Amino acid sequence: MSHLLEFYGTECPHCVNLMPIVDKLIGEGIAIKKMEVWHDEKNAEVMAKHDKGLCGGVPFFMNTESKQFICGETDEETLRKWAAGDKV
Repeated sequence: MSHLLEFYGTECPHCVNLMPIVDKLIGEGIAIKKMEVWHDEKNAEVMAKHDKGLCGGVPFFMNTESKQFICGETDEETLRKWAAGDKV
């Protein structure tokens, strides 16, 4: 499993806004695992395991190696830093 996790909700407008950016990064070879949590209980359980009060909602990005995370909508530059393990 990738160490880069994106938790999102299908109908979440902020998540929808980020989809083109996330898909662009994936297309460049950055292995982000997309996990829908509003309609998938198993993915919601994975999110709860990683969230532990950090975010409480979607979109939520977790880098399990660097422990860097992002709560909410962000920009491409910040997502790139997060994926690289840099402090965001």
